[in-house]
Amino acid sequence: MLRPLMFALGAVCTFSYAGDLSENSLDAGKVSAQSKPVTLLGQGVEVGQQAPNFKVVDGNFTPVTLDNYRGQAVLLSVVPSLDTGVCSIQTKHFNEKVASEYPSVAMLTLSADLPFAQKRFCKAENIDKIVTLSDSVWRDFGKNYGLIIKDMGLLTRAVFVLDKDHNIVYKQLVDNLSKEPDYDSAIAALKKL
Repeated sequence: MLRPLMFALGAVCTFSYAGDLSENSLDAGKVSAQSKPVTLLGQGVEVGQQAPNFKVVDGNFTPVTLDNYRGQAVLLSVVPSLDTGVCSIQTKHFNEKVASEYPSVAMLTLSADLPFAQKRFCKAENIDKIVTLSDSVWRDFGKNYGLIIKDMGLLTRAVFVLDKDHNIVYKQLVDNLSKEPDYDSAIAALKKL
């Protein structure tokens, strides 16, 4: 009796999660992995629009929203997983080469990694100038920005710059998951703030 109930509950959970997400038609065909296009789920965003709020967790599972950074410009560095080479390089680059030059800008790295993994990574790699946030609990950030990779549960690689009013002034979806972002373009957007 317990086994059929567990199966039924699992099916309900899977269905409700998948049912909440539609394909991101705005960014369709813009990202690939190993030369194959990936489908992004959620609501895509565009430069010029108000950045959607989101709810993620920090290293202590404390909820954090974009509203926590009200009145402050924000750089969102989005990575699939901190435990991979390119994601590690991207996070270290923003921590070491960008954050200290723009101390008034909130530098956030978001991934679907559990907060425990993010804390371990930050300690091992001396990540101390940017904040790592996890989208593993509600997938709210990924849904609101259209960044969830279908059938993987990871976020695609991207960089966003938001002004003090949280308007999106820069958006970069990295076209291949194995590539680093164009850091110079992101920095140019920061210089214009």
